[in-house]
Order: sequence, then structure tokens, then C-alpha cells
Amino acid sequence: MSGLTMRIERAATGDLRHVPAPRDPAPKGRAKKERAPRDPLKASDVETGVAGAQLIQLIERVERLEEEKKGIADDIKDVYAEAKSTGFDTKTMKTIVQLRKMEKHHRDEAQMLLETYMVSIGLA
Repeated sequence: MSGLTMRIERAATGDLRHVPAPRDPAPKGRAKKERAPRDPLKASDVETGVAGAQLIQLIERVERLEEEKKGIADDIKDVYAEAKSTGFDTKTMKTIVQLRKMEKHHRDEAQMLLETYMVSIGLA
């Protein structure tokens, strides 16, 4: 009889006997254990079909890539902080990085537009 609590009672004849005792919902001195809620996206807990398992794998891949992206962004911030500590202007560096991503004809077009706008407002 596992899980059944017993207590000792004295019978009318004076003999002692074991009788089932009602269980307390939470025995004194011990807190009732609460189960943690299940994560519905854990592959081991979800009993879905192939599509559900594939979806979970894709989501987990995106989460890993987001973590990597955050790590890379932190590394970039560290490089700019190092450049600033050695006296370089980080705003100019960021502009150069942006310009280097562009193709030459797009850079030339952006430069011509900048010059045109500067002339039109009297900065050049």
C-alpha cells in the first residue's frame, strides 16, 4: 500500500491496530512541491508530427543565431571603444564602413547628392 498513511489506534479490546489515516494535503514541516510549467517549445516535451518537430528545430536555430549576432555586435562595440580610446573618431569610422559597403557608382551618386544639397543650403 504505497502512498497510504497509517496510524495506530487502540481497539475496544485494548489491542493496538494499524488503520488507514486520511492524508494531509501538505504535511507539516514540508512544503508541497510545485511542478514547473512545461515549456511548450522543447522538442523533448512536444509530441507533435514531423512539421512540429521541424518548426521547433528552425526556431532553435534562429535563437542560436540571434545569440551569435548579439555576441558579434558586442565585439563590434568593443572595437569602436578601442578606436575611440586611441583617438579615432568613431562616427567617421562608421561612415567609412557604410561607404565601403556601397558600390562605387552608388558612392559617387551619394557624394554628388551631398554636394548638391550643401550648395543649395549655402554650406559649400
